[in-house]
Amino acid sequence: MNAWSIVVVILMLGLLVTIHELGHFWVASLLKIRAFEVSIFVGPRLIHWTRKGVDYSIRLIPLGAYVRFSELDENGEAVVSDAPDLLINQPRWKRLLVALAGPFMNIVLGVLIFTVLFWVTGFTSLDIGNAPNGSQLYSQEYAPGDTITAVNGHAVYTYLDFYYATDNEVPRSEKLTLTLKSAETGKKYDVTLTPELKTRPMLGITTYQTVDDKYHGWEILNVDENQNKGKPVLKIGDFLTAVDGKSVADEDFRDFLDTLNEGDTMKLTFVRNGVTMEKECIKTMITYANDRGVRLVSYQTNSPARVFRAFGYAAKLPMSVIILSYKSISDVFAGKEEVYNMVSGPVGVTTVVNDVVGDVDDNVGEKIYMLIVICGIISIGLTFTNLLPIPGLDGVQIILIVVEMVIGRRLSKKAEGVINVVGFFLLIALVIFAFASDIIRIFAER
Repeated sequence: MNAWSIVVVILMLGLLVTIHELGHFWVASLLKIRAFEVSIFVGPRLIHWTRKGVDYSIRLIPLGAYVRFSELDENGEAVVSDAPDLLINQPRWKRLLVALAGPFMNIVLGVLIFTVLFWVTGFTSLDIGNAPNGSQLYSQEYAPGDTITAVNGHAVYTYLDFYYATDNEVPRSEKLTLTLKSAETGKKYDVTLTPELKTRPMLGITTYQTVDDKYHGWEILNVDENQNKGKPVLKIGDFLTAVDGKSVADEDFRDFLDTLNEGDTMKLTFVRNGVTMEKECIKTMITYANDRGVRLVSYQTNSPARVFRAFGYAAKLPMSVIILSYKSISDVFAGKEEVYNMVSGPVGVTTVVNDVVGDVDDNVGEKIYMLIVICGIISIGLTFTNLLPIPGLDGVQIILIVVEMVIGRRLSKKAEGVINVVGFFLLIALVIFAFASDIIRIFAER
């Protein structure tokens, strides 16, 4: 594990938690609710000042932040008071807004991160481009530049849920219906993609559609667990450059694959961590479909209209994250996905960051780009994590306030105690599960 990866994760999570806590503070200030202390990070104080009765401090360890809304006595216990400016004495709607402000700020931060990123680097739209000759889309009636709005009748909002729907939910051997919105008329219409099935040796990989300039190969995004009779030769991040000596960059490479018959093995040439390797892979003949031919158009933000479109896609990303989270959990319960892939804890986040930082094939700019993407996704994800009914998270307070609104009175101390105890055990279980999932995932990927 790269030490820089750990530093990056600590700083990243520290920033996200700080913005979350400042959200609580800013909304409380707007509602004239008193805060006694605002601490950026935790541990020993580095800088301290007081303004308008609030103690501000910046502390040494960037592992979080906190806002204190109650006065403490000499023993560190909260002082009970009827003061009208205290959070505990506020109307329920004000307390609810303060509780929701933290998760809301994480969504705002996530959208802001992706907005700036899209403005600087450009963005991938849901506009459809020209289909390659021989693909499923090529023979259909459609207009390049029209926008995809749904896949098999289910709405898609960004490229994230679009790719999930087309790559994970609908096998390439099955028909797929795209709903497109005409750029010219604004009307919607359907295009059905019908696969043509052929046979060839199974490569068992998912790659980018283009050949890499550095290695003249395909960068591997996913590897089928059944490759090489269940012992995959290739790994995610490898670059496949040739099969049986035939370069994947050759225009007739796919035709070459079609000519291969069932046999013992095929020789795969690939690059891993900058080193060229050759390994034998047992041939397994599979039935496959021709390319769907769906190419999403990417744009640079070089006009006011593009600037607003970039913001629009960034604003839709939280919806995509909700959809993907729901589908991922559904896949676990349906047996389509391993249960340890449902959650990820600090170890898992650090592992992902370590993969980015340690990738020898990416330059500094590409690594920074990926780290910013990870930060944005985590920020949006923290919004929904913090809504869980677990002590220490905002979900508990939100539920208690909503229950108060429904029944018209505060819950008894006993009821709150039971909720907190149950939530505490849920928290411990979640922490253990996340840690175990991270460890299992690390060993499963080896």
